[in-house]
Parts: sequence; C-alpha cells; structure tokens
Amino acid sequence: MERVLGSYSPHIYALLRIVAGLMFAMHGTQKLFGWPGDGNTVDIASMMGVAGIIELVGGLMIAFGFLTSIAAFICSGEMAVAFFMAHFPQGPIPLLNQGELAALYCFLFLYIAARGSGIWSIDAAMNRGTVTDADARRHRI
Repeated sequence: MERVLGSYSPHIYALLRIVAGLMFAMHGTQKLFGWPGDGNTVDIASMMGVAGIIELVGGLMIAFGFLTSIAAFICSGEMAVAFFMAHFPQGPIPLLNQGELAALYCFLFLYIAARGSGIWSIDAAMNRGTVTDADARRHRI
C-alpha cells in the first residue's frame, strides 16, 4: 500500500486534520447554537458551555491549521476529561459506555498535536516550524 498511497501521505493527513477539525467544531456549534440538532443550547458559563467553546474554537484552529499542535493538545485533553467524567463511571469499555467517540478524538488529537499542522495550513503558510514528511525523510527526523 505504501507504493500506492505513500506519496500522498501529506495530503491525506491534511484531509484528516481538516475533516476532524470541522466535525469537532460542529460539536461546539451544537452545544452553543443548537445547530445542527434540535435547537437546544447549553449555558455558556457551565462546564458544557466551556466544552462547546473549546470544541468550536479548537476545531476550527485544527481545521485551518493555526497553532495546530497547541489547539489539538487542548482538545485531546478535553476529550480525555469528557471520557473519564461522563463515560468511564458507566464502565471502562468505550463501546458499552458510549465513550468511543471521546476516546477516538482524544487519541486522534494527541497524534495531530505531535505531528503538527502539515501542508494546507496557516502554520505552513506562515512557515511556523511545520515539519513535512519530505523534511522528516531528508533530515531523518
């Protein structure tokens, strides 16, 4: 498979970052604005309100690739807290406690925090210390 998709790795990673960031931001819009969904919102001064702000702002920062590592690390932490506060008390198995999405986002954002923004990002456009796959191979990072 390396021969088929390996040369597209930076592009596929960029798509993963963009799609994950936009989907995460939609969780924030759902909490803060009731969209998409039934129109119900949460109190902005509550724990869920703060979570909605992190999801909206952090998701957009990840999608656009702006300070990606910092935003992804914060979002990863939020998802870890969400898993252990809301889901783990119902049992440790994510498939049974409805915590699968929180666990998956947690580790996806941890990976994005470690890897950085990559191509198609504001960070790359500003040359803000992004490392591309080609750079890593050339410098054996």
